[in-house]
Amino acid sequence: MFGLRRKPRIETERMTLRLPQHGDFRAWTALRRESADFLVPWEPAWSDDHLTRRAFANRVAWSARAEAAGTALPLFLLRRADDMLLGAITLDNIRRGPAQAGTLGYWIGQPFARQGYMREAIGALVYHAFTALDLSRIEAACLPENVASRGVLESCGFKFEGVAQSYLQINGRWRNHVLYANLRSDRRGRTDAGLGTA
Repeated sequence: MFGLRRKPRIETERMTLRLPQHGDFRAWTALRRESADFLVPWEPAWSDDHLTRRAFANRVAWSARAEAAGTALPLFLLRRADDMLLGAITLDNIRRGPAQAGTLGYWIGQPFARQGYMREAIGALVYHAFTALDLSRIEAACLPENVASRGVLESCGFKFEGVAQSYLQINGRWRNHVLYANLRSDRRGRTDAGLGTA
């Protein structure tokens, strides 16, 4: 029907990636609460209302607005076999014009970590960004000691580009981050940053 846009939906081997919906509240809250000790060291400090229905409704509304405006693509990871919420991935800060770039962020629930789900999601979203969204550069940043996150980025073709000082407040403290990027046309060859850099 004219005037109705199809909401983005990315299918991977094991998952469906889609925008968050109000009906996801219970699953999201349960997974975040269950995984808090696993996630908190790597994330900005959670607000007092982080797990409330109102905060989640605001998140859903922001996701729909940002996707419609083309400034972000926030997606939940749902396992197709049982519709289980596994985590989330967001392509944010999408810049058009000469940049044609975006910034990747993600989290996975502790029960589903180290099973290849995030590698699968990142690969699918990067492909979508380079093809359907016509972006040229996808950036990502993580704490230097986050070996798991650095490993998944490198396995998905991201290359180390440097260190940003006091890049984000993580768990209440300004922290340096290592910077990575994946380019649609990458002629840089291997970077030998290694997981011990910075």
